Amino acid sequence: MKEMISHCGYRCDLCLAYKPNIEADPENPRRLSGGWRRYFGLRIPPENIICDGCLAKDPQLIDKNCPVRLCVIEKGISTCAECTAYICEKLEELLVVFEDIRKQREDPIPDEDRRLFIFPYENRDRLEILRRSSSEK
Repeated sequence: MKEMISHCGYRCDLCLAYKPNIEADPENPRRLSGGWRRYFGLRIPPENIICDGCLAKDPQLIDKNCPVRLCVIEKGISTCAECTAYICEKLEELLVVFEDIRKQREDPIPDEDRRLFIFPYENRDRLEILRRSSSEK
């Protein structure tokens, strides 16, 4: 699957909630529900986990009121990396940094858990790379 970066820098193509990934493995919502609870404290029932990705036209989303998505669309940019207000308070709430999550936990995070439940959302470094590459043009 082609790399797909959301407005806030998440990797839709790696997210287990992304509709093509659910179609490939119907167990993904159940797995993701547990992973999100464990690492982010989110309690979303598996039956509510499916997402077309925020780049889709009229998408089915888990967070239908995401302030970052609405802001990026309103500004006519692709990602927060292009915004003059980068990093704003809307994005700040959605930033995911593995080291921050690791420091909050007493137990080690298995590599598989990081790959499935954290890496798709590790957006700070991803957005920084996009920001640097756009400023070099």
